[in-house]
Amino acid sequence: MCEHHGQHHKMNRRRFLALVPGMVVAVSACGQQTTGPVEIKWGRETCEYCGMIIDDPHFAAQVRGKDGKVRKFDDLGDAVLWMAKQGWADDGTVEFWVGGVESGKWLDGRKAFYIDGQHTPMAHGYGAVDAGRAGAADYAAMKNAVLARGSTSRCEPSETPSNPTTRDG
Repeated sequence: MCEHHGQHHKMNRRRFLALVPGMVVAVSACGQQTTGPVEIKWGRETCEYCGMIIDDPHFAAQVRGKDGKVRKFDDLGDAVLWMAKQGWADDGTVEFWVGGVESGKWLDGRKAFYIDGQHTPMAHGYGAVDAGRAGAADYAAMKNAVLARGSTSRCEPSETPSNPTTRDG
């Protein structure tokens, strides 16, 4: 009897799931929330900016844009460079989350402090901490430094090809 009841339950559940696909998505996909950081599948998802696998929670970042969509990054420096190109990076509704260099937990990127000289995935060098300390930069200072350094050689190709012969074509 128990077994039969189990099958019956499964059939009803399947029919129920088929009837409300929209609701199922909202319930089953972690990414459907409208605020806060989302789960990253470490070692499986790729950086929005450079396309590399995101596998280190201590340097990763995510940005929830004005459109509500979350983009994920393997290095918080990549997130800063990506946001700078969007034109809405400083909009108040945009969320910027960074992995804590010590905890690996998500921190509000605009409230966090940043320590330079870290060995980060894309060599931007910044790790986030949740409180100020000697030598730590605030968000604005970190952002300015990352933008001044620009893309690292490990990331996107520079605007001009490094091989000049490709331009003659």
